[in-house]
Amino acid sequence: MIKLNNISFQYDNASSETLKNINLELTKGEVLAVVGPSGGGKSTLLRVIAGLEKAKAGEMFLGDKCLFGKRRFVNPEKRGIGMLFQDYALFPHMTVAKNIEYGLIGMKVIERKKRVEEVLGLVNLVEYEKRYPHELSGGQQQRVALARAIAPRPKILLLDEPFSNLDTHLLQSVREELFAIIRQIGITTIMVTHNPEDAKTQADRVIQIVEGVASEKIIE
Repeated sequence: MIKLNNISFQYDNASSETLKNINLELTKGEVLAVVGPSGGGKSTLLRVIAGLEKAKAGEMFLGDKCLFGKRRFVNPEKRGIGMLFQDYALFPHMTVAKNIEYGLIGMKVIERKKRVEEVLGLVNLVEYEKRYPHELSGGQQQRVALARAIAPRPKILLLDEPFSNLDTHLLQSVREELFAIIRQIGITTIMVTHNPEDAKTQADRVIQIVEGVASEKIIE
């Protein structure tokens, strides 16, 4: 589904590479957790995959489509990749329905409305379509953010520390709800997390990134 060959990345004015020759391959429907110390390159890897940062070297493929390579760079909006940010990044002045509809560019009005209804049903928020983000709980806001990310039917879903803003007593139930939806739709997912329990309970496979170098990690 997605393949990275020798991906390297270095920020401007940085003295060393943040990502060093990352090789990674995921199959359809697989859930990968990325763990490691702060500043090791975990979130940078997601940003490179999403196209929010441009790799220094290497190749990246989504199926048969080359996203990055020599003289090639596909812009984020054309990659077919959805991303759920750590702070959810919901628009406070938009209703739940309008937040979800925001990413459905190029679709007819009737098609957009139908798709919004579909994903609202998927995340169990049909009755909340006219509410605003500040009227929702943290778990509900996360489901809205997930609905917005999957509404355009991306092939890959990226999660950047998806549970870090949740209270401890909510974490387990929200985590189970989120991944029940992800497993139901069968979308290939890469999750960056600092919590070993996220990786242990939800991931099919785990890699660890330390000082820009990735290695497979056994789930214990």
